[in-house]
Parts: sequence; structure tokens; C-alpha cells
Amino acid sequence: MIGRRGAAAFLAVPPYLWLGLLFVLPMVIVVAVSLQPGSGRINFGPGWPGTAQYGQIADTPVYLRQLGLSVAMAFGVAVTATILAFPLAYFLAFRAREHAGTFLILLLLPFATSFLLRIMAWKLLLGHDGAINWLLTTLGIVDQPSTLLIYSRAAVILTLIYVWIPFAALPIYAALQRIDRSHLEAAADLGAGPWTRFFRVTVPLSLPGVLATMFMVFIPTVGEYVTPVLVGGPDGVMYGQLVQDFFTRAGNWPLGSALAVVMLVTTLALVALATRVIDLRRLV
Repeated sequence: MIGRRGAAAFLAVPPYLWLGLLFVLPMVIVVAVSLQPGSGRINFGPGWPGTAQYGQIADTPVYLRQLGLSVAMAFGVAVTATILAFPLAYFLAFRAREHAGTFLILLLLPFATSFLLRIMAWKLLLGHDGAINWLLTTLGIVDQPSTLLIYSRAAVILTLIYVWIPFAALPIYAALQRIDRSHLEAAADLGAGPWTRFFRVTVPLSLPGVLATMFMVFIPTVGEYVTPVLVGGPDGVMYGQLVQDFFTRAGNWPLGSALAVVMLVTTLALVALATRVIDLRRLV
């Protein structure tokens, strides 16, 4: 008869196997390909493994500059989306009451449509003949449609913020739901006003969810390439487009893999540094 530990180990095998096949193994393959000595065709022959691809990245400042720019854009998107998502989550947790389920469904409704369709909608809104330019010209704010709204870095940031706000609200909402309401009642009994309770009780207790939200938005945004392609144009290029171009147009998988590994290591290092610098227990 299988004991409790044996049953737990048996149940853990499928998820570990799934994780190994679909996450660990692909990452190992990417790292192995990045150690190819040449470019183009994948060939684990003489000279493998080598660091020629990483040397090329180090000798090409534009790659690292683009990575730094993408990290800065991802950080701005993560901070802004988290700040804008907090009021939504707060409303769902503390004000919606019996209608919380309905509002939660409305919040998740954008996920029922294609990610690409949502990006294309913003492309139409920001376009030369889009709704925003039409409104600006109708109100007389501008004489002719502006070309600054689309195919720019600002358009990429604005679209990504819109895409991530519903997603960012969910972990914050979960963190707010876990707050013991007796803490707020105790603060009110001690004479704390609504704003004092919000900043001294609600915000500190929700910080783990807020920081988790920032990480969850920041990490995938660093490697984003679909949104910059559709609304960014030449001025809104991000690091993920470089990786995608080397895998598709250039057909240089070793260099594309090396760029992907550099992005992954940089992102993990930044997240690890943030978790070391920010002491959640001290903040709470």
C-alpha cells in the first residue's frame, strides 16, 4: 500500500515531467544553440560549445542599448499598469459587494477576444484616420491629423498599458481580498480616517500583491515583439523584435538564441535584485 509520501511523490511526477518537457528542455536547447561557433545552420560539430555569439553581442553596443531601452519601457509599463489597476481591484474588493462577480466578469471580458485583435483596435484608434485624430480635428485642437500618435514609442507604451491593466488587477484583487477586515475596523476605532486607513493599513498589506503584479507585467513585457511591430514602427522597436528577426528573417538561430539567453539572464537578475533590495516583511 502506498504511503502518504509515496502518493505525494507519485502525484508530483506529472507536473514535474510537464515542466521539464515544456520549459526546462526548450531552455536547455536554446542555451545549447547559443553556444554554436558559427551562424545560420545549427551544427553541434567542431568548436562547440563556444562563446562566439556572446562575444558578438558584447561587441555590438546596439543590442545592449536596445535591451536597456526595452527594460526601461517594461518598467514604465509595469509601474503604470499597476497604479491604474489598483483602483479597479480596490473597487472590486471593498465597494462592489454583491455585484463584485458581475464587475469581475466585465474586467475579464477583454480576455475573451484575441490579443492581436485588441492591438489592432488600438492601431485603428491611433492611426492617421483613427478615432482619436478625428476627435482632435473635430474639436479644433489640431488643424490636421497628427502623425505622432501611431508608430512611436509612446504608442507601444500606451497599448501595452491597456493590454496589461485587466491582468494586473487580478493579483492585486486577490491580495486585497486576503486583508482581514478587523484590521480596518481596529484602525477606525483608534480614530483613523478613511485616507489614513487606506495608506497605513490597506496599501501596506496589499504590497506583496502589488509587487507580484509588477513582476508579472515586467517580465513578459521585456521580450514583447507583437505590439511594437503593429503600433511601434521604426521608432518603437523593442529587444524582442531583434530576437524574432534573427530567428525568422536572418535565419541566424545561434545569435538569436544568444540574444534570448542574455534577455532571460538580465530579467532574472533584475527580479532577483529587486527581491533582495525590497524586504516585504519590513514594508508590511
